[in-house]
Amino acid sequence: MFKKILIANRGEIACRVMASAKKMGIGTVAVYSDADRDALHVRLADEAYSLGGMSASESYLRGDAIIAAMREHGAEAVHPGYGFLSENADFATAVAKAGFSFIGPPPKAIAVMGDKIESKMLAQKAGVNIIAGSEGAIADVNEARAFAKKIGYPIMVKASAGGGGKGMRVVEKESELADALRLAMSEAKASFGDERVFIEKLITSPRHIEIQVLADSHGHVVYLGERDCSVQRRHQKVIEEAPSPFVDEDMRRHMGEQAVALAKKVGYV
Repeated sequence: MFKKILIANRGEIACRVMASAKKMGIGTVAVYSDADRDALHVRLADEAYSLGGMSASESYLRGDAIIAAMREHGAEAVHPGYGFLSENADFATAVAKAGFSFIGPPPKAIAVMGDKIESKMLAQKAGVNIIAGSEGAIADVNEARAFAKKIGYPIMVKASAGGGGKGMRVVEKESELADALRLAMSEAKASFGDERVFIEKLITSPRHIEIQVLADSHGHVVYLGERDCSVQRRHQKVIEEAPSPFVDEDMRRHMGEQAVALAKKVGYV
């Protein structure tokens, strides 16, 4: 059990982590930007460390400063919350190299699951159902046309890296493909520094269902239900509902079992 942890985040997630830590008798260290000097998460923590700066890039995204704060305050582990550095494999690696614990997935799992092309290939090896599409990154428009013809229109051109709907284009017919590919690659490079894109069959009127999983460091993995994230605007979630009104017990079991298989395959903790 840790005696003291640092929460590398702000707002409600930092407050929730602190509340749970205090119930467990674990000391908490907050970090904050100049803009958040008087924020609630700073007041709720046992100790606090100023990262300086007004923007996230000047504060909450500075992994070196967060590790320095851990050293100064004697924190044994960092909890990244969500967003910011929570899915940054380089940060998780740096934390481990500095001799601290990262409360989250191991760096390899973060890296693999953050890459849609690599994670899709891994899912296939784990026996998880995947959407028909290209097996790797699309090199050029000729390769894109060949795959699109193979699976049929409409299709989706998707960035391999990042999320939030960036680098995604719906293509209804071949005449739209070249522009969609160019725009998706350009947006992916600008947003994530990675221009790789792939193609999938577009599923019309889909449901976006996410399975919650919990995995410990002893090889145990369980699924805990699902969230329905289908209400979206510009490919970004607006409302999440749990449990999903569209999932019955049989579907929940099948999806849960596949989520567990994938989590085990990637070594998720």
